[in-house]
Amino acid sequence: MDSFYNEVLTEHNLHPEHKHELEGANYELLGVNPSCGDEITLKLKVEDNIIKEGSYVGDGCAISQASADMMLDLIIGRPKEEALHLADVFSRMIKDKISEEELEELEEAGVLQNISHMPARVKCAMLGWRTLKTMFEETPNA
Repeated sequence: MDSFYNEVLTEHNLHPEHKHELEGANYELLGVNPSCGDEITLKLKVEDNIIKEGSYVGDGCAISQASADMMLDLIIGRPKEEALHLADVFSRMIKDKISEEELEELEEAGVLQNISHMPARVKCAMLGWRTLKTMFEETPNA
């Protein structure tokens, strides 16, 4: 992996902006990666269909924790539908190929593009994104 990838992972793990409790969250869901034991509880405060605040708590490898932090950087301030679109783009990036335009949509989260070359780590990178998608599917109108 390149140095930028390592730098981004290190920054999000040493100084995670969104790893904390969130009072007043109206969406909350535990996500678990059973293959390695990583887990996060994703918490969002959504008002008028806009993600106003978000956080996560939990433990896991550097990839799962950094990916969740980058995801929250990207989705806070956006409508739920846009967050779900970005989750879809991220999932396709990890599993397949995406266009350069789609990769740009993911901003910093795009550094995880080559995680597909490490199959054991794909579920780690997907944990936060999968939790987000499940959260909105199970509780569409909190």
